[in-house]
Amino acid sequence: MTTPATPPPAPAGDVWTALHQPAEPNPTEWVRQQLADIEAAGTTAVAGVQGRAVVVLTMLGRSSGKVRQVPLMRVEHDDVYVAVASKGGAPEHPAWYHNLVAHPQLLLQDGSETTRRVARLATDEEREQWWPRCVEAFPPYAEYAEKAGRTIPLFLLERP
Repeated sequence: MTTPATPPPAPAGDVWTALHQPAEPNPTEWVRQQLADIEAAGTTAVAGVQGRAVVVLTMLGRSSGKVRQVPLMRVEHDDVYVAVASKGGAPEHPAWYHNLVAHPQLLLQDGSETTRRVARLATDEEREQWWPRCVEAFPPYAEYAEKAGRTIPLFLLERP
C-alpha cells in the first residue's frame, strides 16, 4: 500500500526567486500558444479572450512545487487584481485555485509589467463589491455562475 504524497513545501530559499524559473508547459494547446505569444511579445496586449484583456499569473504548483502559468481575464481596481476561479462554469474549481491556496505568492503580468502579488480569498463583503466588476470585465462570468452549481471563488491579488 502506498502512502499518499504530501505536497512539497515552497522551494528552499526565496519563493519570489523560484517563480522566475521556467514554467512547466500548460497542458492545454490553445493556452500554451497564448502564453508563447505573450512571452515572445513581452506583453499580454497580444492576447485576449473574446476581445477582452488578460493577465498572466505565475505560481507554484500545489503538489509538484513546479512553476505554473495561467492567463486569466483582467479584473483590476485601484491596483488590486482579482482571479476568478470560474473554470468556464464547471462544477469544480480550476487546478490553479488549489495552487494559490497552497502557495499564495505569485507574479502577475499585466501588459509588459510584472509585479509580485499575494493571493487571498475574498470575504463575502469583498465579493459583493468585486463580483459586478468581474462581470463588467468579462460578461460570461454571469452565465458561468449560474451553471457552475457552486460559488465561484474570487482571489484578491494584492501587493505584498
